[in-house]
Amino acid sequence: MKDIKVIFMGTPDFSVNVLNSLIDNTNVIGVVTQPDKLAGRKQVLTQPAVKKVALENNIKVIQPTKIREEYQSIIDLNPDIIITCAYGQFLPKEILDYPKYGCINVHASLLPKLRGGAPIHKAIIDGYTTTGITIMHMGLKMDNGDIISQKSIEIEKTDNVGTLHDKLSLLGAELLIETLPSIVSGQANRIVQNEEEITFAYNISREDEHLNFNKTKVEVFNQIRGLNPWPVSYAILEDKEIKIYEAIIGEGIYKEKLNGEIVKLYKDGIGIKVSDGEIILKIIKPSGSKKMNVKDYLNGFKEKSNLIGKVFR
Repeated sequence: MKDIKVIFMGTPDFSVNVLNSLIDNTNVIGVVTQPDKLAGRKQVLTQPAVKKVALENNIKVIQPTKIREEYQSIIDLNPDIIITCAYGQFLPKEILDYPKYGCINVHASLLPKLRGGAPIHKAIIDGYTTTGITIMHMGLKMDNGDIISQKSIEIEKTDNVGTLHDKLSLLGAELLIETLPSIVSGQANRIVQNEEEITFAYNISREDEHLNFNKTKVEVFNQIRGLNPWPVSYAILEDKEIKIYEAIIGEGIYKEKLNGEIVKLYKDGIGIKVSDGEIILKIIKPSGSKKMNVKDYLNGFKEKSNLIGKVFR
């Protein structure tokens, strides 16, 4: 496989394991990634994760702002195959049609389920118990290409988006290297996606981050862990935002209370009424403060009992 000239396209941390596996097993002649961006409170110009890896391995880096207009330098490298993983831009037909072995994508779901840019978040938020990796031929539309191979993984109740992200990143790298020989030999599957089974996982919006206590305790629990450790769910208490990192499902039933109301204080938790019971907040970040255990948060109140009856919205 070392004679196969590969261009890799990817951007975030999720792509790094895939790139490293390609560097170990093929001839990566170029890496295409998004432009450097300002990040953090200090707005420091920051390189994408895969760019750092490429530079460490003396691989040419291309960072088009609009790849549909700035693709010639990619074609000029004359790749045998282009492999993408969480790149972040749609590829033009000129690129899709060029490599002799095609353009292949590593997607973090079992397609046709969860097409889009946030399949790991939405798998947890939407209550999936299983997800996985799909290696697929690329098409002009979002994640609509024919399936080559898939491998599934169980979503455990202890998983959050961070742990599942790491598991799927490793699985994607592994499955890609297993699948590449069949692509090069021309024996790769082309399984057309079943249009009737399509679901979508669009990028997380600010609205998605806002906890909805009118939902069931399982739905709220999944929303919290499906956004932890990024971008993190939040709720508003007395006009101040509180980010919520971790919670557990409680046993209380409070039919006479309002959804979102603080109904019980525990030694290390805050019980909140939801549509069918109780969710107990465990790790939070109050506005202007650091991330903390609820136990430490409660210790900051002279009269903790004054919190009872207050309502999150």
